[in-house]
Amino acid sequence: MMNLLQSIQNKKDNQNQSKGRTEKAPDNIHISPIAAFVAVIFYLIAVFGAMWMDQRAPQWFIIAWTIGFTVLGTYLLFAIKVAQQWEKAVVLRLGKFHGLRGPGMFWMIPILDATPVWIDHRVVVTPFNAEKSLTKDTVPVDVDAVLFWVIWDAEKAALEVQDYRQSISWAAQTALREVIGQMTLADILVGRAKMDADLQKIIDERTTPWGISVQSVEIRDVIIPQGLEDAMSQQAQAERERQSRVILGEAEMQVAGSFAEASKAYVDNPTALHLRAMNMLFEGLKEKGALVIVPSSAVDTMNLGGLSGMVALGQQQTQAKPGPEAGI
Repeated sequence: MMNLLQSIQNKKDNQNQSKGRTEKAPDNIHISPIAAFVAVIFYLIAVFGAMWMDQRAPQWFIIAWTIGFTVLGTYLLFAIKVAQQWEKAVVLRLGKFHGLRGPGMFWMIPILDATPVWIDHRVVVTPFNAEKSLTKDTVPVDVDAVLFWVIWDAEKAALEVQDYRQSISWAAQTALREVIGQMTLADILVGRAKMDADLQKIIDERTTPWGISVQSVEIRDVIIPQGLEDAMSQQAQAERERQSRVILGEAEMQVAGSFAEASKAYVDNPTALHLRAMNMLFEGLKEKGALVIVPSSAVDTMNLGGLSGMVALGQQQTQAKPGPEAGI
């Protein structure tokens, strides 16, 4: 059902594009404002001249005056053409290629000459896409891209291909599907630069006979199925957790190595070990309300029992305040 709806939508889009090209066809007449101004002047001369000569000149002269200036104005209307700085007009004389005209003002012979195509020499941007295209590892993806191209030979673009804009769009789409089918999903996601270069090369080879050069191709977006995107997200999360655990294990190994290195200083020096134990105990007891739990083996080995008692007695004597009877 979805495929049927998609095909109907594509058919409608193609019909709309064809309709748009058909409606734009009359613009190829390309009437210049200068030609229209000159033609209006001659039409006014014909009308006002005929009105002024009424009852003053023979009837045949008035008719000849009116027809002559009207025909001359119409001739100039279609004979004077103006091409913009970025345009070139393809002139056909009696159906054969006669030459290129423009930019600027030029003349042509109405009826004998025709300018069916006006070539734009500016850089043109054409967006294109490939929907539900299978990669090399059979993953359906939607890829959006942009094509930058320019016409370097107006004669070939006008005579070698019927509609160069539509042709280059279809050539870009087929090239994109071809490149996607030759690459895996991982290559597409991380190797966009290579994909852009391959697309540019393939499309340029197809459009060079038409006088069109492809300047660059840029991939805008790559859309993958939602289920695959969730799976890739979970995989990336698991990989990050694995890396964090590896880093934590390496840190534990470094700490253990540091402790092992430090323990060498206490092997043959029990006095230093006792002093270290006393310092640890003092650091733990100097905080108010602190509770220090010492293993029984450490108490027996380092004589910490008597030491802790002495420390506690010293704290009590220090904190005790003398009462009124103390001085008696």
